[in-house]
Amino acid sequence: MANPKAFISYSWTSPQHAEWVISLATQLRENGVDIILDKWDLKEGHDAVAFMERMVTDPEIKKVVVVLDHGYVEKADSRKGGVGTETQIISAEVYKKIDQNKFVAVIVEKDAEGKPYLPTYYKSRIYIDLSNPDSYANNFDQLLRWVFDKPLYIKPELGKPPEFLKDNAITLGTQSRSRRVIDLLRSSAQGAHGALDDYLSTFVEEMEKFRITSGADKKTFDEDVAANIDAFLPYRNEFIEVTSTLVRYWPFDGAPDLQKFLERAAIYMFRPPSVSTWSEWDFDNFRFLTHELFLYTIALLIRAERFEVVAALLNASYYLGDAAEDQRQPVEDFGMFRHHLRSLQHRNQRLNLRRLSLHADMLEKRSHSAGIPFRLLMQSDFVLYLRSCVAAVNSQMKQWWPETLVYTAFRFRGPFEIFARAQSAAYFEKIRPMIAVKTADELRDVVSKLGGDPNARLYVPRWEFDSIEPAALANLEKLATKP
Repeated sequence: MANPKAFISYSWTSPQHAEWVISLATQLRENGVDIILDKWDLKEGHDAVAFMERMVTDPEIKKVVVVLDHGYVEKADSRKGGVGTETQIISAEVYKKIDQNKFVAVIVEKDAEGKPYLPTYYKSRIYIDLSNPDSYANNFDQLLRWVFDKPLYIKPELGKPPEFLKDNAITLGTQSRSRRVIDLLRSSAQGAHGALDDYLSTFVEEMEKFRITSGADKKTFDEDVAANIDAFLPYRNEFIEVTSTLVRYWPFDGAPDLQKFLERAAIYMFRPPSVSTWSEWDFDNFRFLTHELFLYTIALLIRAERFEVVAALLNASYYLGDAAEDQRQPVEDFGMFRHHLRSLQHRNQRLNLRRLSLHADMLEKRSHSAGIPFRLLMQSDFVLYLRSCVAAVNSQMKQWWPETLVYTAFRFRGPFEIFARAQSAAYFEKIRPMIAVKTADELRDVVSKLGGDPNARLYVPRWEFDSIEPAALANLEKLATKP
Protein backbone atom coordinates (compact mmCIF):
# COMPACT_ATOMS: atom_id res chain seq x y z
CA MET A 1 0.00 0.00 0.00
CA ALA A 2 1.44 3.36 -1.10
CA ASN A 3 1.98 6.21 1.36
CA PRO A 4 -0.45 9.02 0.48
CA LYS A 5 0.74 12.62 0.62
CA ALA A 6 -1.50 15.11 2.46
CA PHE A 7 -1.41 18.86 3.21
CA ILE A 8 -2.60 20.34 6.52
CA SER A 9 -4.18 23.79 6.47
CA TYR A 10 -4.69 25.54 9.83
CA SER A 11 -4.61 28.88 11.63
CA TRP A 12 -1.84 30.04 14.00
CA THR A 13 -4.51 30.85 16.59
CA SER A 14 -2.26 30.14 19.57
CA PRO A 15 0.94 28.27 20.42
CA GLN A 16 -1.17 25.56 22.06
CA HIS A 17 -3.24 25.14 18.91
CA ALA A 18 -0.11 24.97 16.77
CA GLU A 19 1.26 22.21 19.02
CA TRP A 20 -2.04 20.34 18.68
CA VAL A 21 -1.71 20.50 14.88
CA ILE A 22 1.90 19.28 15.03
CA SER A 23 0.74 16.38 17.23
CA LEU A 24 -1.96 15.48 14.70
CA ALA A 25 0.54 15.66 11.84
CA THR A 26 2.95 13.46 13.78
CA GLN A 27 0.27 10.83 14.41
CA LEU A 28 -0.63 10.82 10.73
CA ARG A 29 3.01 10.38 9.70
CA GLU A 30 3.40 7.55 12.21
CA ASN A 31 0.50 5.87 10.44
CA GLY A 32 2.03 6.13 6.98
CA VAL A 33 0.72 9.50 5.76
CA ASP A 34 3.35 11.79 4.17
CA ILE A 35 2.24 15.10 5.71
CA ILE A 36 3.10 18.50 4.22
CA LEU A 37 3.11 21.07 7.06
CA ASP A 38 4.39 24.63 7.10
CA LYS A 39 6.25 24.06 10.38
CA TRP A 40 8.26 21.33 8.67
CA ASP A 41 8.31 22.27 4.98
CA LEU A 42 8.08 26.09 4.70
CA LYS A 43 11.61 27.49 5.17
CA GLU A 44 13.01 30.99 5.38
CA GLY A 45 13.03 32.64 1.97
CA HIS A 46 10.26 30.40 0.58
CA ASP A 47 7.21 31.90 -1.13
CA ALA A 48 4.32 31.37 1.34
CA VAL A 49 1.59 31.78 -1.32
CA ALA A 50 3.29 29.31 -3.64
CA PHE A 51 3.54 26.89 -0.73
CA MET A 52 -0.20 27.20 -0.19
CA GLU A 53 -0.93 26.72 -3.88
CA ARG A 54 0.96 23.43 -3.81
CA MET A 55 -2.04 21.81 -2.17
CA VAL A 56 -3.90 22.29 -5.47
CA THR A 57 -1.18 22.25 -8.12
CA ASP A 58 1.00 19.39 -6.84
CA PRO A 59 -0.46 16.20 -8.37
CA GLU A 60 1.18 14.11 -5.63
CA ILE A 61 -0.88 15.79 -2.89
CA LYS A 62 -4.08 13.75 -2.90
CA LYS A 63 -5.63 15.00 0.34
CA VAL A 64 -5.98 18.30 2.22
CA VAL A 65 -6.89 18.30 5.91
CA VAL A 66 -8.40 21.62 7.04
CA VAL A 67 -8.11 22.01 10.84
CA LEU A 68 -10.91 24.28 12.05
CA ASP A 69 -11.07 26.37 15.22
CA HIS A 70 -12.60 29.79 15.88
CA GLY A 71 -9.47 31.58 14.63
CA TYR A 72 -9.48 29.75 11.32
CA VAL A 73 -13.17 30.47 10.69
CA GLU A 74 -12.84 34.20 11.51
CA LYS A 75 -9.91 34.60 9.12
CA ALA A 76 -11.46 32.43 6.43
CA ASP A 77 -14.78 34.27 6.34
CA SER A 78 -13.08 37.69 6.40
CA ARG A 79 -10.36 36.56 3.96
CA LYS A 80 -7.59 37.79 6.29
CA GLY A 81 -3.96 36.67 6.45
CA GLY A 82 -2.59 33.38 5.23
CA VAL A 83 -5.77 31.56 6.12
CA GLY A 84 -7.70 34.04 3.97
CA THR A 85 -5.39 33.28 1.05
CA GLU A 86 -5.74 29.53 1.61
CA THR A 87 -9.51 29.93 1.83
CA GLN A 88 -9.63 31.55 -1.59
CA ILE A 89 -7.68 28.63 -3.00
CA ILE A 90 -9.61 25.91 -1.14
CA SER A 91 -13.10 27.34 -1.57
CA ALA A 92 -12.59 27.67 -5.31
CA GLU A 93 -11.51 24.05 -5.49
CA VAL A 94 -14.34 22.82 -3.27
CA TYR A 95 -17.00 24.63 -5.30
CA LYS A 96 -15.76 23.76 -8.79
CA LYS A 97 -14.67 20.17 -8.30
CA ILE A 98 -17.12 17.39 -9.06
CA ASP A 99 -14.97 15.00 -7.01
CA GLN A 100 -14.88 16.64 -3.58
CA ASN A 101 -12.92 13.87 -1.90
CA LYS A 102 -9.69 15.87 -1.74
CA PHE A 103 -10.69 18.17 1.16
CA VAL A 104 -11.98 17.34 4.62
CA ALA A 105 -12.52 19.56 7.66
CA VAL A 106 -11.29 18.41 11.07
CA ILE A 107 -13.11 20.02 14.00
CA VAL A 108 -11.02 20.80 17.08
CA GLU A 109 -13.27 23.38 18.73
CA LYS A 110 -16.98 24.14 19.17
CA ASP A 111 -18.88 27.25 20.19
CA ALA A 112 -20.83 27.83 23.42
CA GLU A 113 -23.87 26.05 21.94
CA GLY A 114 -21.82 22.97 21.07
CA LYS A 115 -21.83 23.71 17.34
CA PRO A 116 -18.61 23.23 15.33
CA TYR A 117 -16.80 26.24 13.89
CA LEU A 118 -17.25 25.97 10.12
CA PRO A 119 -16.35 28.51 7.43
CA THR A 120 -19.12 29.58 5.08
CA TYR A 121 -17.84 27.53 2.16
CA TYR A 122 -17.92 24.33 4.25
CA LYS A 123 -21.30 24.72 6.02
CA SER A 124 -23.11 21.89 4.23
CA ARG A 125 -20.25 19.42 4.06
CA ILE A 126 -19.36 16.42 6.23
CA TYR A 127 -16.54 16.87 8.72
CA ILE A 128 -14.51 14.75 11.16
CA ASP A 129 -14.81 15.71 14.82
CA LEU A 130 -11.60 15.46 16.88
CA SER A 131 -12.74 17.91 19.55
CA ASN A 132 -13.91 15.27 22.05
CA PRO A 133 -11.22 13.16 23.77
CA ASP A 134 -13.75 10.35 24.35
CA SER A 135 -14.33 9.83 20.62
CA TYR A 136 -10.89 10.95 19.40
CA ALA A 137 -9.51 7.45 18.74
CA ASN A 138 -12.47 6.29 16.65
CA ASN A 139 -12.66 9.52 14.69
CA PHE A 140 -8.90 9.56 14.09
CA ASP A 141 -9.34 6.11 12.54
CA GLN A 142 -12.06 7.65 10.38
CA LEU A 143 -9.59 10.33 9.25
CA LEU A 144 -6.99 7.70 8.40
CA ARG A 145 -9.53 5.73 6.38
CA TRP A 146 -10.41 8.90 4.47
CA VAL A 147 -6.77 9.67 3.70
CA PHE A 148 -6.10 6.12 2.48
CA ASP A 149 -9.44 5.87 0.64
CA LYS A 150 -10.34 2.84 2.74
CA PRO A 151 -13.86 3.59 4.05
CA LEU A 152 -15.33 1.43 6.78
CA TYR A 153 -18.52 0.88 4.78
CA ILE A 154 -18.07 -0.17 1.17
CA LYS A 155 -20.95 -0.12 -1.28
CA PRO A 156 -21.59 -3.70 -2.41
CA GLU A 157 -21.59 -4.67 -6.07
CA LEU A 158 -24.82 -4.04 -7.93
CA GLY A 159 -26.78 -7.27 -8.13
CA LYS A 160 -29.44 -8.51 -10.52
CA PRO A 161 -33.09 -7.52 -10.06
CA PRO A 162 -34.96 -10.16 -8.01
CA GLU A 163 -36.77 -12.88 -9.92
CA PHE A 164 -40.10 -12.00 -8.32
CA LEU A 165 -40.03 -8.53 -9.96
CA LYS A 166 -39.91 -9.91 -13.50
CA ASP A 167 -42.97 -9.60 -15.71
CA ASN A 168 -43.39 -13.38 -15.92
CA ALA A 169 -42.92 -13.95 -12.17
CA ILE A 170 -44.88 -16.78 -10.56
CA THR A 171 -47.80 -15.69 -8.37
CA LEU A 172 -49.54 -17.77 -5.72
CA GLY A 173 -52.67 -15.65 -5.43
CA THR A 174 -52.54 -15.68 -1.63
CA GLN A 175 -52.09 -11.98 -0.89
CA SER A 176 -55.73 -11.19 -0.13
CA ARG A 177 -56.07 -14.37 1.95
CA SER A 178 -52.99 -13.45 3.99
CA ARG A 179 -54.35 -9.96 4.76
CA ARG A 180 -57.72 -11.41 5.75
CA VAL A 181 -56.31 -14.03 8.11
CA ILE A 182 -53.92 -11.51 9.71
CA ASP A 183 -56.78 -9.07 10.38
CA LEU A 184 -59.00 -11.82 11.81
CA LEU A 185 -56.22 -13.22 14.01
CA ARG A 186 -55.43 -9.79 15.46
CA SER A 187 -59.06 -9.23 16.37
CA SER A 188 -59.61 -12.83 17.54
CA ALA A 189 -62.62 -12.94 15.23
CA GLN A 190 -64.74 -16.03 14.94
CA GLY A 191 -63.70 -16.80 11.35
CA ALA A 192 -59.95 -16.69 12.04
CA HIS A 193 -59.48 -20.45 12.11
CA GLY A 194 -61.28 -20.98 8.83
CA ALA A 195 -59.36 -18.13 7.21
CA LEU A 196 -56.07 -19.64 8.37
CA ASP A 197 -56.99 -23.04 6.93
CA ASP A 198 -58.01 -21.41 3.65
CA TYR A 199 -54.72 -19.48 3.45
CA LEU A 200 -52.44 -22.41 4.30
CA SER A 201 -54.32 -24.80 1.98
CA THR A 202 -54.17 -22.37 -0.92
CA PHE A 203 -50.51 -21.60 -0.27
CA VAL A 204 -49.42 -25.23 -0.30
CA GLU A 205 -51.56 -26.10 -3.33
CA GLU A 206 -50.18 -23.16 -5.30
CA MET A 207 -46.59 -24.18 -4.52
CA GLU A 208 -46.96 -26.58 -7.45
CA LYS A 209 -46.45 -23.55 -9.72
CA PHE A 210 -42.83 -23.47 -8.56
CA ARG A 211 -42.06 -26.93 -9.89
CA ILE A 212 -39.11 -26.82 -12.31
CA THR A 213 -40.13 -28.61 -15.49
CA SER A 214 -37.85 -26.94 -18.05
CA GLY A 215 -35.58 -29.96 -18.47
CA ALA A 216 -32.58 -27.64 -18.48
CA ASP A 217 -29.02 -28.82 -19.02
CA LYS A 218 -27.81 -30.27 -15.71
CA LYS A 219 -24.58 -28.29 -16.06
CA THR A 220 -26.54 -25.08 -15.47
CA PHE A 221 -29.60 -26.51 -13.71
CA ASP A 222 -28.41 -24.77 -10.56
CA GLU A 223 -29.29 -21.45 -12.22
CA ASP A 224 -32.91 -22.57 -12.45
CA VAL A 225 -32.86 -23.66 -8.81
CA ALA A 226 -31.37 -20.36 -7.60
CA ALA A 227 -33.79 -18.27 -9.69
CA ASN A 228 -36.76 -20.32 -8.51
CA ILE A 229 -35.78 -19.90 -4.85
CA ASP A 230 -35.33 -16.17 -5.39
CA ALA A 231 -38.79 -15.88 -6.97
CA PHE A 232 -40.38 -17.49 -3.91
CA LEU A 233 -39.10 -14.83 -1.49
CA PRO A 234 -42.27 -12.67 -1.30
CA TYR A 235 -44.34 -15.73 -0.41
CA ARG A 236 -41.89 -16.87 2.22
CA ASN A 237 -42.14 -13.39 3.77
CA GLU A 238 -45.91 -13.55 3.55
CA PHE A 239 -45.91 -16.92 5.36
CA ILE A 240 -43.61 -15.49 8.05
CA GLU A 241 -46.00 -12.57 8.63
CA VAL A 242 -49.03 -14.86 8.91
CA THR A 243 -47.25 -17.32 11.21
CA SER A 244 -45.82 -14.52 13.33
CA THR A 245 -49.34 -13.13 13.80
CA LEU A 246 -50.69 -16.58 14.59
CA VAL A 247 -48.14 -17.34 17.33
CA ARG A 248 -48.56 -13.87 18.84
CA TYR A 249 -52.36 -13.82 19.09
CA TRP A 250 -53.15 -17.56 18.97
CA PRO A 251 -56.94 -17.51 19.59
CA PHE A 252 -57.05 -21.29 19.04
CA ASP A 253 -54.68 -24.25 18.96
CA GLY A 254 -52.85 -23.71 15.67
CA ALA A 255 -50.37 -26.58 16.10
CA PRO A 256 -52.39 -29.07 14.01
CA ASP A 257 -52.75 -26.46 11.24
CA LEU A 258 -48.99 -25.90 11.11
CA GLN A 259 -48.27 -29.63 11.19
CA LYS A 260 -50.72 -30.28 8.36
CA PHE A 261 -49.24 -27.45 6.29
CA LEU A 262 -45.66 -28.65 6.78
CA GLU A 263 -46.69 -32.21 6.00
CA ARG A 264 -48.27 -31.18 2.70
CA ALA A 265 -45.33 -28.95 1.79
CA ALA A 266 -42.92 -31.81 2.47
CA ILE A 267 -44.49 -33.90 -0.30
CA TYR A 268 -43.03 -31.51 -2.88
CA MET A 269 -39.54 -32.61 -1.86
CA PHE A 270 -40.07 -36.03 -3.45
CA ARG A 271 -40.94 -37.48 -6.84
CA PRO A 272 -44.60 -37.14 -7.80
CA PRO A 273 -46.29 -40.47 -8.63
CA SER A 274 -46.85 -39.33 -12.24
CA VAL A 275 -43.11 -38.84 -12.87
CA SER A 276 -41.17 -41.91 -13.98
CA THR A 277 -37.87 -40.30 -15.03
CA TRP A 278 -36.18 -37.90 -12.70
CA SER A 279 -32.99 -36.77 -11.03
CA GLU A 280 -32.59 -36.04 -7.32
CA TRP A 281 -31.70 -32.47 -8.32
CA ASP A 282 -35.16 -31.92 -9.78
CA PHE A 283 -36.70 -31.20 -6.37
CA ASP A 284 -33.87 -29.15 -4.84
CA ASN A 285 -35.83 -25.91 -5.03
CA PHE A 286 -38.67 -27.42 -3.01
CA ARG A 287 -36.22 -28.98 -0.57
CA PHE A 288 -34.62 -25.60 0.07
CA LEU A 289 -37.96 -23.80 0.39
CA THR A 290 -39.62 -26.39 2.66
CA HIS A 291 -36.54 -26.54 4.88
CA GLU A 292 -36.60 -22.74 5.12
CA LEU A 293 -40.33 -22.63 5.96
CA PHE A 294 -39.79 -25.26 8.65
CA LEU A 295 -36.84 -23.37 10.19
CA TYR A 296 -38.81 -20.13 10.35
CA THR A 297 -41.83 -21.87 11.84
CA ILE A 298 -39.68 -23.23 14.66
CA ALA A 299 -37.86 -19.90 15.09
CA LEU A 300 -41.12 -17.93 15.37
CA LEU A 301 -42.57 -20.38 17.89
CA ILE A 302 -39.41 -20.26 20.02
CA ARG A 303 -39.36 -16.46 19.91
CA ALA A 304 -42.96 -16.45 21.18
CA GLU A 305 -41.99 -19.05 23.82
CA ARG A 306 -44.52 -21.53 22.44
CA PHE A 307 -42.21 -24.35 23.43
CA GLU A 308 -45.03 -26.86 23.80
CA VAL A 309 -45.98 -26.34 20.14
CA VAL A 310 -42.37 -26.82 19.05
CA ALA A 311 -42.31 -30.05 21.04
CA ALA A 312 -45.52 -31.18 19.32
CA LEU A 313 -44.09 -30.49 15.85
CA LEU A 314 -40.82 -32.28 16.67
CA ASN A 315 -42.63 -35.28 18.15
CA ALA A 316 -45.05 -35.50 15.22
CA SER A 317 -45.01 -38.08 12.46
CA TYR A 318 -45.45 -36.58 9.00
CA TYR A 319 -47.52 -38.61 6.53
CA LEU A 320 -46.12 -38.59 3.00
CA GLY A 321 -48.82 -40.59 1.23
CA ASP A 322 -48.05 -41.19 -2.45
CA ALA A 323 -44.66 -39.50 -2.06
CA ALA A 324 -43.43 -42.48 -0.03
CA GLU A 325 -41.17 -44.76 -2.07
CA ASP A 326 -39.99 -48.28 -1.40
CA GLN A 327 -37.01 -47.01 0.61
CA ARG A 328 -39.06 -44.45 2.52
CA GLN A 329 -41.63 -45.00 5.23
CA PRO A 330 -45.17 -43.64 4.81
CA VAL A 331 -44.54 -41.48 7.88
CA GLU A 332 -41.31 -39.64 8.68
CA ASP A 333 -39.93 -37.56 11.56
CA PHE A 334 -38.92 -33.91 11.26
CA GLY A 335 -35.48 -34.94 9.98
CA MET A 336 -36.91 -35.24 6.47
CA PHE A 337 -37.12 -31.45 6.20
CA ARG A 338 -33.36 -31.17 5.70
CA HIS A 339 -31.66 -32.52 2.57
CA HIS A 340 -28.22 -32.19 1.07
CA LEU A 341 -28.78 -30.13 -2.10
CA ARG A 342 -26.48 -31.43 -4.81
CA SER A 343 -27.46 -28.63 -7.19
CA LEU A 344 -26.08 -26.02 -4.77
CA GLN A 345 -22.92 -28.07 -4.27
CA HIS A 346 -22.55 -28.13 -8.06
CA ARG A 347 -23.17 -24.37 -8.20
CA ASN A 348 -20.49 -23.73 -5.59
CA GLN A 349 -17.99 -25.72 -7.68
CA ARG A 350 -19.10 -24.47 -11.10
CA LEU A 351 -18.82 -20.80 -10.15
CA ASN A 352 -15.72 -21.40 -8.00
CA LEU A 353 -17.41 -19.67 -5.06
CA ARG A 354 -15.37 -21.63 -2.52
CA ARG A 355 -18.04 -21.33 0.16
CA LEU A 356 -18.28 -23.74 3.09
CA SER A 357 -22.06 -23.93 2.63
CA LEU A 358 -23.81 -22.11 -0.19
CA HIS A 359 -27.08 -23.35 1.31
CA ALA A 360 -26.31 -21.52 4.57
CA ASP A 361 -25.18 -18.42 2.67
CA MET A 362 -28.50 -18.24 0.84
CA LEU A 363 -30.44 -18.65 4.08
CA GLU A 364 -28.40 -15.87 5.69
CA LYS A 365 -28.82 -13.48 2.78
CA ARG A 366 -32.56 -14.14 2.54
CA SER A 367 -32.94 -13.51 6.27
CA HIS A 368 -32.25 -9.80 5.68
CA SER A 369 -35.81 -9.32 4.40
CA ALA A 370 -37.48 -11.66 6.89
CA GLY A 371 -37.77 -9.31 9.85
CA ILE A 372 -36.29 -12.11 11.96
CA PRO A 373 -32.63 -11.89 13.05
CA PHE A 374 -30.53 -14.67 11.54
CA ARG A 375 -29.36 -15.48 15.07
CA LEU A 376 -32.89 -16.74 15.86
CA LEU A 377 -32.80 -18.96 12.80
CA MET A 378 -29.49 -20.42 14.00
CA GLN A 379 -30.98 -20.91 17.44
CA SER A 380 -33.87 -22.94 16.01
CA ASP A 381 -31.40 -24.96 13.91
CA PHE A 382 -29.42 -25.73 17.08
CA VAL A 383 -32.57 -26.82 18.95
CA LEU A 384 -33.36 -29.22 16.09
CA TYR A 385 -29.81 -30.54 16.23
CA LEU A 386 -29.94 -31.15 19.99
CA ARG A 387 -33.37 -32.76 19.73
CA SER A 388 -32.08 -35.14 17.06
CA CYS A 389 -29.01 -35.97 19.19
CA VAL A 390 -31.25 -36.97 22.07
CA ALA A 391 -33.31 -39.18 19.76
CA ALA A 392 -30.18 -40.62 18.12
CA VAL A 393 -28.96 -41.91 21.49
CA ASN A 394 -31.82 -44.38 21.29
CA SER A 395 -31.40 -44.89 17.51
CA GLN A 396 -34.75 -43.26 16.91
CA MET A 397 -33.59 -40.92 14.13
CA LYS A 398 -30.60 -39.59 12.28
CA GLN A 399 -28.93 -36.43 13.48
CA TRP A 400 -30.21 -33.16 12.08
CA TRP A 401 -27.58 -31.28 10.10
CA PRO A 402 -27.72 -27.65 11.34
CA GLU A 403 -26.91 -25.90 8.07
CA THR A 404 -26.90 -22.36 9.44
CA LEU A 405 -24.49 -23.10 12.29
CA VAL A 406 -21.51 -22.82 9.97
CA TYR A 407 -21.78 -19.12 10.90
CA THR A 408 -21.20 -19.76 14.60
CA ALA A 409 -17.54 -20.49 13.85
CA PHE A 410 -16.82 -16.81 13.20
CA ARG A 411 -19.91 -14.81 14.14
CA PHE A 412 -21.71 -16.16 17.18
CA ARG A 413 -20.35 -18.67 19.67
CA GLY A 414 -23.22 -18.46 22.11
CA PRO A 415 -24.85 -19.35 24.26
CA PHE A 416 -28.08 -18.87 22.39
CA GLU A 417 -30.69 -16.79 24.21
CA ILE A 418 -33.02 -19.54 25.41
CA PHE A 419 -30.09 -21.53 26.81
CA ALA A 420 -28.67 -18.46 28.53
CA ARG A 421 -32.09 -17.96 30.14
CA ALA A 422 -32.22 -21.67 31.01
CA GLN A 423 -29.61 -21.05 33.69
CA SER A 424 -32.83 -20.68 35.63
CA ALA A 425 -34.22 -24.10 36.51
CA ALA A 426 -37.75 -22.75 36.01
CA TYR A 427 -36.95 -21.62 32.47
CA PHE A 428 -35.14 -24.87 31.68
CA GLU A 429 -38.30 -26.71 32.69
CA LYS A 430 -40.12 -24.71 29.98
CA ILE A 431 -37.71 -25.55 27.14
CA ARG A 432 -37.00 -29.12 28.26
CA PRO A 433 -39.92 -30.74 26.31
CA MET A 434 -38.57 -29.33 23.02
CA ILE A 435 -35.33 -31.22 23.45
CA ALA A 436 -37.03 -34.30 24.89
CA VAL A 437 -34.92 -34.60 28.04
CA LYS A 438 -36.10 -34.87 31.64
CA THR A 439 -33.14 -33.16 33.31
CA ALA A 440 -30.21 -30.90 32.50
CA ASP A 441 -27.88 -33.77 33.42
CA GLU A 442 -29.49 -35.93 30.76
CA LEU A 443 -28.69 -33.29 28.16
CA ARG A 444 -25.13 -32.99 29.48
CA ASP A 445 -24.75 -36.76 29.12
CA VAL A 446 -25.94 -36.65 25.50
CA VAL A 447 -23.57 -33.82 24.57
CA SER A 448 -20.67 -35.64 26.26
CA LYS A 449 -21.19 -38.51 23.80
CA LEU A 450 -20.76 -36.28 20.73
CA GLY A 451 -17.59 -36.99 18.78
CA GLY A 452 -15.76 -35.66 15.76
CA ASP A 453 -16.32 -38.63 13.43
CA PRO A 454 -19.08 -37.73 10.92
CA ASN A 455 -19.66 -41.45 10.33
CA ALA A 456 -20.49 -42.03 13.99
CA ARG A 457 -24.06 -42.12 15.26
CA LEU A 458 -23.41 -39.04 17.39
CA TYR A 459 -21.10 -36.39 15.96
CA VAL A 460 -20.37 -32.67 15.98
CA PRO A 461 -20.92 -31.07 12.53
CA ARG A 462 -17.79 -29.80 10.82
CA TRP A 463 -17.18 -27.64 7.74
CA GLU A 464 -13.56 -28.21 6.73
CA PHE A 465 -11.69 -26.66 9.68
CA ASP A 466 -14.75 -25.05 11.29
CA SER A 467 -16.97 -26.75 13.83
CA ILE A 468 -19.66 -25.84 16.35
CA GLU A 469 -19.26 -25.97 20.11
CA PRO A 470 -22.47 -27.59 21.41
CA ALA A 471 -21.57 -27.21 25.09
CA ALA A 472 -20.98 -23.45 24.70
CA LEU A 473 -24.03 -22.86 22.52
CA ALA A 474 -26.22 -24.73 25.02
CA ASN A 475 -24.71 -23.00 28.08
CA LEU A 476 -24.27 -26.56 29.31
CA GLU A 477 -22.33 -25.98 32.52
CA LYS A 478 -24.83 -23.44 33.85
CA LEU A 479 -28.09 -25.06 32.79
CA ALA A 480 -30.63 -25.19 35.62
CA THR A 481 -28.08 -24.06 38.21
CA LYS A 482 -30.28 -21.26 39.58
CA PRO A 483 -33.87 -21.27 40.81
